[in-house]
Amino acid sequence: MYKINTNYQKLPGSYLFSNIAKKVAAFQEANPDKEIIRLGIGDVTRPLTNSVIDALHKAVDEMGDADTFRGYAPDLGYDFLRDAICKWDYVRRGCDIAADEIFVSDGAKSDSGNIQELFATDNKIAVCDPVYPVYVDSNVMGGRCGNYDSTLEKWSDIIYMPTTAENGFVPEFPKETPDIIYLCFPNNPTGTTITKAQLQEWVDYANKNGCLIIYDAAYEAYISEEDVAHSIYECEGAKTCAIEIRSFSKNAGFTGVRLGFTVVPKELKCDGVSLHDMWARRHGTKFNGAPYIIQRAGEAVYSEAGQKEVQELVGYYMNNAKTIREGLKDAGLEVYGGVNAPYIWMKTPDKMTSWEFFDYLLENACVVGTPGSGFGPSGEHYFRLTAFGTLENSKKALERIKNL
Repeated sequence: MYKINTNYQKLPGSYLFSNIAKKVAAFQEANPDKEIIRLGIGDVTRPLTNSVIDALHKAVDEMGDADTFRGYAPDLGYDFLRDAICKWDYVRRGCDIAADEIFVSDGAKSDSGNIQELFATDNKIAVCDPVYPVYVDSNVMGGRCGNYDSTLEKWSDIIYMPTTAENGFVPEFPKETPDIIYLCFPNNPTGTTITKAQLQEWVDYANKNGCLIIYDAAYEAYISEEDVAHSIYECEGAKTCAIEIRSFSKNAGFTGVRLGFTVVPKELKCDGVSLHDMWARRHGTKFNGAPYIIQRAGEAVYSEAGQKEVQELVGYYMNNAKTIREGLKDAGLEVYGGVNAPYIWMKTPDKMTSWEFFDYLLENACVVGTPGSGFGPSGEHYFRLTAFGTLENSKKALERIKNL
């Protein structure tokens, strides 16, 4: 008789955003006349830019011509896209990354969940708390997290590194040395970040202790402060201790198009075994490559016009972030983030729990956000709002919140 992976049964409830979707759907069904403003999930609302649309149309036409038709994409990505990524995202910033160290995929979420397959089940995982749920849930599925304590809302075998207002949202080196460290800066969900000097300390720590850093840089395009690194490879020694994951979803609006990439340097080895080669083997075995038309669209993002359009998109969302952040502050609320990231992280009023505030906001203002406790125990009494809505809805949501 077949057996299941019992690690799935350890996961509490459904995925965070699935729970939110169910709650919102139930509320909408009970109140069909009410307009709900959704500032919960980090999904973009602006349309794809002209450069991207033009590239998509051209690539589709090529697929309809026998002379330019493409079948399976190279499983690691087309050279035209890998070269563009290498030049713009790394060489331009002084990072010694080669094009063949870049692995194109269908998105950062997939890579974040899949990367854990390279590692033994007895690796000790460290995560910031609060944290993007995929890091934890995928390691639970892989049998690496022990048992869940519903009272503490923690996994027995995970090392939690609290990031709260009390420590300036900067994780401290854990007392117990981990094997694998997940870092995401600018951070999801808090919208905060650390300086390049602070990131260098983590690189030095990892190299000294034989740790691996999995660095999620999905929001690097939103960085506005000069002392914040856009890539972990701006730090000396990062190529021997870090994997970096990137996305086209947030900078170019590809949430519904799906494109991302992961960088695995060739210098990154464990007991002489190349993680670059392992990821290439995994990628080639389990993935048939991102579609040609999508990779051409990704290439267009790196054109001169494409980069100008990206800046405009980012500017639009960051204007929303500024509007929400300043408006909530004017209302007397304690607010963080929204400077280097499109997320606003606020303290819940009147000592409400995160889910109590979620229900209160939905029922009384018809505004959807994300309960901070859904990102980890240190997220309790916090709440995340996203700046990815329209400016009109951002202002409308703000007014509704102020009038509560």
